[in-house]
Amino acid sequence: MTDKTQISALVPVEEKQVLFYEDEITALRAGDGRIYAGLTQMCRALGLDAQGQRRRIERHAILNKGLKGVDKLSTPGGGTQSSYVLRVDLIPLWLSGIRVSAAKEEIRSKLERFQEEAAAVLWEAFQEGRLTADPQFETLLDQNTDAVQAYKMAMAVVKLARQQILLEGRLGDTELRLDNVEDRLATVEEQLSGSQTVTEDQASQLSQAVKTVAIALGKQTKKNEFGAVYGEMYRKFGITSYKLLPANRFTETMAWLTEWHQQIAGDAPF
Repeated sequence: MTDKTQISALVPVEEKQVLFYEDEITALRAGDGRIYAGLTQMCRALGLDAQGQRRRIERHAILNKGLKGVDKLSTPGGGTQSSYVLRVDLIPLWLSGIRVSAAKEEIRSKLERFQEEAAAVLWEAFQEGRLTADPQFETLLDQNTDAVQAYKMAMAVVKLARQQILLEGRLGDTELRLDNVEDRLATVEEQLSGSQTVTEDQASQLSQAVKTVAIALGKQTKKNEFGAVYGEMYRKFGITSYKLLPANRFTETMAWLTEWHQQIAGDAPF
């Protein structure tokens, strides 16, 4: 790989080909457990100049920390090539710098889809074994069948357990147990048993509000704060996904995010 003097090399311990709607993207897991995605493949899918985007990432103090070089990255055709990869939790920050209105009209909807979903889908490829963002599967999940309910419950339990493990690790308390899982599972069961959750439009508003808060907070901390803001919202409102927020708490949640943003940015527009 050329022109990699200041970009450290990465040796993946696991690779997976993830179908993100009609585009195939190589995702890989590093030895520290972090997930990365092929930058060139994402740029190609979005009609972006890969070299230009790499240079833009290199100039960004935060994004540059998640840019790595890989000597042999699998390609959709079955071969390998030297390439660059970007840590998936930084994908929203990278894409937020690309204005949808400035993009070619034919890729605007795809860019919005990447901004909203790509990072989560690529992460889930390793955490939950999902290798596709097939819209048919998402449609099937809207059905109220025993299999769908069992799947949602299983995914909720996995996320709850992971959050608790991370909490234990941060606290460094080996005696800490899953004391509150029973209460939180009760909340999940209530949500999955038929209680009304936020609409797609409300969920989109929540996602954009979280993004706004995270970017404002990141300017102060010089860190990627997306996970921290989502995590705080999940803990405060007892949910495992912003899409599972009860509809009757939407206004309260948006007010909370608005107040948080005002504390960071003053009276700046939300």
